Amino acid sequence: MRVEVYYNLHKSVFSVRHKGRVIAHMDNVVIDNPKYVVRKAGREKVLREGKKNVHAFVRGELRDDNIVGMNSTMFDVTYNPYKFASFVNKSNEEPIYESKVAVLHKPKVGGPRIIAY
Repeated sequence: MRVEVYYNLHKSVFSVRHKGRVIAHMDNVVIDNPKYVVRKAGREKVLREGKKNVHAFVRGELRDDNIVGMNSTMFDVTYNPYKFASFVNKSNEEPIYESKVAVLHKPKVGGPRIIAY
C-alpha cells in the first residue's frame, strides 16, 4: 500500500497517511522504495511564520513486517526546514531524494530517526 509518513510533533509518533487520510500512528515504520518529499510552499510558510506544519514526509510502499537486516550501506537521514531545502544524509548533508528502504524509528530516548539504504 502506498503511503506517506511524517513525524507527528503533537502525538510523538509517526503518522501514516493513505490517500490523504491518516490510517495509523506507529513508533516504527518500514517503507520500500521511499521518496523523500519536501513541499516548497509548506517550507516557505515555516520559514515565514516560524511555526512547523506538515510539509515533509517519506512516500513509498508500506512494508507489512518491520524486519530489516543490518546493511553496511545504511545511513541516517534528517530534515530541518531551517537548514535544508530537502532531506539530507546526516553524515555529509548531501541531499537525498530516494533510497531502497527507509526505516522510521522512534527510540525510547531521543527524537525520531530515519535510517536509509
